[in-house]
Amino acid sequence: MKFAFIGTYPPQKCGIGTFTHNLIKSIGENFGYNSLFPNLYMIAVSDDGHNYNYPPEVAFVIRQTNQRDYVSAAKFINYNKADVCILEHEFGIFGGESGVYILSLINRIEIPLIVTFHTVVREPTKIQKVIVQELSNKAFKIVVMSRKAVKFLLEIYNIPEEKIEIIEHGVPVGKVFHRETAREKFNFNNKTALFTFGLLSRNKGIETVIKALPKVVEKHKNILYIVLGNTHPKVLERHGEEYREYLLRLVKENNLEDYVYFYKNFVPENLLMEYLYASDIYITPYLNEEQITSGTLSYAIGAGTAVISTPYWHAQELLADGRGMLFDFHNHEQLGDILLDLLDNREKIEQLREAASEYGNKLKWPKIGAKYIKVAKSAMENFSYLQKEKRTILDPYLLPDFTFSHIKRLTDDTGIVQHAKYGIPNLKEGYCLDDNARALLMTAMAQFKNKTEDTVNLMPIYLSFIHYMQNDDGSYRNFLSFSRNYLDEVGSEDCFGRTIWALGYLIYSFPKESYHQGGLDIFQKSIPFFKQLKHLRGIANTILGVSYYLKYYPNDEKIKEIMYDLSYKLINFYNKAKSDDWKWFENILTYDNALIPLSLFHASEIYNEDTILNVAIESTEFLDSVTMNKGYLKPIGSKGWYRKGGERADFAQQSIDTMGMVLLYFKAYEITKEKKYLDKMFVSFMWYTGKNDLNLPVYDFETGGCNDGLEDYGLNKNQGAESTLSYLISHLTVLNAFELEYEYEK
Repeated sequence: MKFAFIGTYPPQKCGIGTFTHNLIKSIGENFGYNSLFPNLYMIAVSDDGHNYNYPPEVAFVIRQTNQRDYVSAAKFINYNKADVCILEHEFGIFGGESGVYILSLINRIEIPLIVTFHTVVREPTKIQKVIVQELSNKAFKIVVMSRKAVKFLLEIYNIPEEKIEIIEHGVPVGKVFHRETAREKFNFNNKTALFTFGLLSRNKGIETVIKALPKVVEKHKNILYIVLGNTHPKVLERHGEEYREYLLRLVKENNLEDYVYFYKNFVPENLLMEYLYASDIYITPYLNEEQITSGTLSYAIGAGTAVISTPYWHAQELLADGRGMLFDFHNHEQLGDILLDLLDNREKIEQLREAASEYGNKLKWPKIGAKYIKVAKSAMENFSYLQKEKRTILDPYLLPDFTFSHIKRLTDDTGIVQHAKYGIPNLKEGYCLDDNARALLMTAMAQFKNKTEDTVNLMPIYLSFIHYMQNDDGSYRNFLSFSRNYLDEVGSEDCFGRTIWALGYLIYSFPKESYHQGGLDIFQKSIPFFKQLKHLRGIANTILGVSYYLKYYPNDEKIKEIMYDLSYKLINFYNKAKSDDWKWFENILTYDNALIPLSLFHASEIYNEDTILNVAIESTEFLDSVTMNKGYLKPIGSKGWYRKGGERADFAQQSIDTMGMVLLYFKAYEITKEKKYLDKMFVSFMWYTGKNDLNLPVYDFETGGCNDGLEDYGLNKNQGAESTLSYLISHLTVLNAFELEYEYEK
């Protein structure tokens, strides 16, 4: 069998790396491989700023915060076909928020995946929960090291039980050290050696042991407590040696200088095991229960060491049935009593050692490696490559519930607030016409589909806002402060066009209501500005509004003539900018791109001219080739855009661009009846639900809002009006598509 592994790796000083190295060696030993590579190869995640001298089995290195490296690693794995991939997961070792970049990798590999969770958080953040669920969805099996981890995965993360496998943390076989020889090496012959190992940080609870020692050394003068390990790198970066210095002061205050020794070093595994064999008692005095796995505790049991520990989760399981003793968190008095009892009754220490040694034999790495091989073989036997269906069908019952909850949260009696701070309105930024026009469009679409109390209450607010922002000459202001003061004189052409789009749809969809007449008055007052439009998106948005207006007033020849001229303005832009490999309206792809060909599809519906339709189709196919070539929607990122002849920006992907693609593909389907466009519309919508570069849902199921963008580090978690309205317009369009497809099928 050929295995690919993902995680950290020596010489990087990391517990996950040591674990992975031992796992690879143990699997290789089970198969009798003379060398690890090429049958076992490693994709190593390297922390920033370090160039490690990796061994030959490291075939590819991912720079932790370089998102493209994760995609490249997936391509590497797919090219160098292995039978199975094993991922060692810990939130802190991968790039992006909570390590979200790893999703870019695992969702691209084409072989069965096994994921080992070294941490299962009881109270995960939203992003942590999504990451665990996404990894679990992709994985054939999830491996954890304790029953508590299984409980959390079932109850908190809703992972199917049949996907979960318990394989305990392995311990080294290596050299079996003679206890007396090891004790002589460390000068422990006349000492009772207490031992704690690990990277120092406040949660290690070393002070609990130090506080327990005074009453112990009163009776047992030969005590030596060894604390082995460097300060944790992240603690060192933020706080320096503050914790170690605190412990040294505590030692001095309690007159324990002769009884406590700090060995500040990162020791190799063999030396650690030698210390464990030489020690009388190993102590893990951690301060809280939330540790699902402890490699050092497993090593202590593997070495047959007597162990005393606080009752964190892994300790409760591993030290059960007489394999160790527990004391309460922070309770140095209780720890002191246990130590005195053991030192006064040495046979109890030996009983603990025997029980630990017997259980530790089950944890030796070759046996653990064999368990992983068994899971891997099962994955191979049951894994089949997913054949891409000819069509991508989105089940309407899998759509999130359509809700106005976040829109109502952002809306007051003036209008909709344009920005949010996470899930709450950011009143400091006030209002804008752009978003109130979108809000009118969205609520009009919703009421046209299914009249509700929410739409009845919200629509007049947005229409009133548009009326308030219109100047006497028919132009519009865009920005209004929260105190209702105008912040500009005349808004952009984009703002003008979006308003005309919303008003046009209102006029078309509500012919018998007062909204129709109110919208018509505002619309007609703006007509003189139609011919003056010069910019692509202002023109395109206006065409959309006029096309709906003409569906209700098809005999308005003056407006038809204006719209015809606007359509050919776009075509002239297209003819000037296009080339054999660039079929677009300008030499750069920026924002709201899809609305330009969308407007021409609408125009072709009215004028029935091949020229208009051909440009709409050609430009749509070009945009499709740039944004859908990965099998999912990848909108142009706003951090740099995509200039002809240059490189496209990948991130700061915006919800508004996804909305445009959903609307574009739906209209293309309506006009051409080609179902490929319907499929692409469904795929585009799934960007909101997680089918995107980071495999993260952009829509927030809890708030009913939509996050403001997909960034290289993860989600922009502000949920402003533009993003949420874009999502809701897309949602309504998808619902219309289901109905339309049903009619066509009949």
